[in-house]
Amino acid sequence: MSLEAVFVRNGERFTATDLGRGPWNPNALHGGAPAALLMHAFETCEPNPDLRIARVTYELVRPVPVGALSVAVRVTRPGRRVMLLEATIEDEGGTEVVRARALRIRPSEVGAAAAQPPPFPGPEDGAFNDFENAGLAMFATHGLEIRFVEGAFRRPGPATAWLRLRYPIIAGEPITQLERLAAAGDFGNGIASVVSWEEHVFINADLTLYVEREPRGEWVALQSETRLEAGSVGIVESVLWDRDGRIGRATQALLVARR
Repeated sequence: MSLEAVFVRNGERFTATDLGRGPWNPNALHGGAPAALLMHAFETCEPNPDLRIARVTYELVRPVPVGALSVAVRVTRPGRRVMLLEATIEDEGGTEVVRARALRIRPSEVGAAAAQPPPFPGPEDGAFNDFENAGLAMFATHGLEIRFVEGAFRRPGPATAWLRLRYPIIAGEPITQLERLAAAGDFGNGIASVVSWEEHVFINADLTLYVEREPRGEWVALQSETRLEAGSVGIVESVLWDRDGRIGRATQALLVARR
């Protein structure tokens, strides 16, 4: 399949390409790919210019295959000031692999002055992606461009990185700013790992994005930290930025195990 986008629309279905592949299973997608696809579904479901997407919570209940997928979305609580939506992704056999909820809220007319620029360098000063992908097309190496200004994939500890989509999420359709946010927001556990890639898996079973405002421009930065203790569940917290300032927060709960 031609790698022109992360997903190709086929009638009512979407076919995931190799550009969305994740690091744990060559036949499964990175979480950022289905997160961006469902963000697209939420944005296009009964759009209301008076309400903004404020929070999206994804539950990654099963590996999302590289292949044919079905997306369904609906409004579960309509409203003029607050609205709740739900969406799912099913694989070709009809098994649910991702479910998500989105909260739309009317934006505030009061508040502090505009946000301050991020307290770290821009992507032009970042180090290139150091992820080793064994020659396969992957979301982390081909789907996005990643520049580190603190840390690295192979260096355990907190990290800050800028991410930019190289390809559309859906073939033939422009990239939306919230798709950029969703695609980048799932990388916190990857860039800020605290255990080795060679000996462990640390897969997030969920992702929650809080959106203070939509990003501006092509680049989204994650300032991420993982907390993990013996007997605990790993938690990742990321502050999300663009060149103008803070845009939100992402959290993930991790399944951490030895390979």
